[in-house]
Amino acid sequence: MQTPQAIIFDLDGVLTDTSEYHYQAWKHLADDEYIPFTRQENDEHLRGISRRASLEYIIRDRHYTEQQIQEMMERKNRYYQQFIQRMTPAELVTGGSELLQEIRQAGMKTGIASTSKNSHMVLERLGITRLFDGIADGACVVNEKPAPDIFVYAAGMVGVPTSNCLGIEDAAAGVEAIKAAGMTALGVGPRERFQHPDAVLPSLEKVSLKQLLSAQ
Repeated sequence: MQTPQAIIFDLDGVLTDTSEYHYQAWKHLADDEYIPFTRQENDEHLRGISRRASLEYIIRDRHYTEQQIQEMMERKNRYYQQFIQRMTPAELVTGGSELLQEIRQAGMKTGIASTSKNSHMVLERLGITRLFDGIADGACVVNEKPAPDIFVYAAGMVGVPTSNCLGIEDAAAGVEAIKAAGMTALGVGPRERFQHPDAVLPSLEKVSLKQLLSAQ
């Protein structure tokens, strides 16, 4: 892998695992509405997709007005924000802070490309906001992944051409977005999850910059 000038990270599932908090928030909402919703459904169908797409999966063919849909998305987000108030720096992937510092010491830029509008809050709870040169979240772009917009925006924030960036993602749609942005794509998770990554690692736990750049 060519040495990049910037490394752009997705947040959820890459540097921390907020999936349990998302699941608990969606489950709370589903219970409110008397809709069956299981952990397995959450794990198989809601990874890496938007809040609206997640809600549309949960409600399926049940009929709600647009106003009700907006209210339910806002309610889910309130539940989620209550849950993530419990987060601590211990929930950062093991070795994550050291990896970010190593990247910066090597003269590379670091960025976040997350469609979550709660990214700043999560980064603050993890204590790593200062380790990023640019943070692009769901408020920055209109088009969700697999559109490349969020990664292009993050590259602009750190001032590096997309062709000189490495993007890191745990979702198939995210890897598609990275590739569409013209970046090198590193998938985090099982290889079969991704269609066309340039490299894959099972996780970023205790990974050094050298290991990151030599991944196949």
